Amino acid sequence: MKEPGNQLKKMNNIRLLIYVLIFLFLGSQSYAHSRDSIITTQEFKIESAGKKTTVTLAQLSKYKQAKLGNVKILNHRGEQKSIIRNITGVLLKDVVDSSYMNVNKPKDYSEYYILLVASDGYKNVYSWNEIYNTDIGNHIYIITGKDGKPADQMEERILVMSLSDINTGRRHLKNLARIEIKRAD
Repeated sequence: MKEPGNQLKKMNNIRLLIYVLIFLFLGSQSYAHSRDSIITTQEFKIESAGKKTTVTLAQLSKYKQAKLGNVKILNHRGEQKSIIRNITGVLLKDVVDSSYMNVNKPKDYSEYYILLVASDGYKNVYSWNEIYNTDIGNHIYIITGKDGKPADQMEERILVMSLSDINTGRRHLKNLARIEIKRAD
C-alpha cells in the first residue's frame, strides 16, 4: 500500500511543474508580443510654444551628415552590450534649432529643457544649456545610418544617441516619436 503523503508530494510536484511551464510559456509570449508591438518610427514631431512641426526621414537627410564611426553601447554598469558600426547622423541641436522658441532675454534659455520621447514611452531629458552651452551638444546625434543601412532600413529608427556619455546605453533612445521643448516651472 502506497503512503498518501508520497502521492500528495508527487501531485504537488506535478502541479508545480505545470505552473512553471505555463508561466514560462506565457512569459515568452508576452516578450514576443512586446517586441512585436514596438512601433518603428518614420518621422517625429517637434513641439514648442504651441507650434508643432513634423520631421521625416527624408527631411533629416537634408541636414549636414557626420560620419561617426563605431560606437560601443555600454549599460549603466559600463558593461558592453553591443557595437554599432559605421554610424552617420545629424546633430540634434541642428534639428532643434529649426524649431521656434519664445524667449524674451538670453538668460531665459537656461529655463528650457528638451524632452525626447520614444514610441514606447521611453524618455530622455536634456537641458538647453547641456545642448547649446557644453561640448555634449556637439555629440548628440539623430542617427541617419548604421551598419551600411540608411535610416529607413534600420530596425531601430529613429535612433538618438549621446556619444559623449560614459555609459552610452542610458540615453540610447530608439524609435523617436517626438521632441518637446519646454520651460521649467
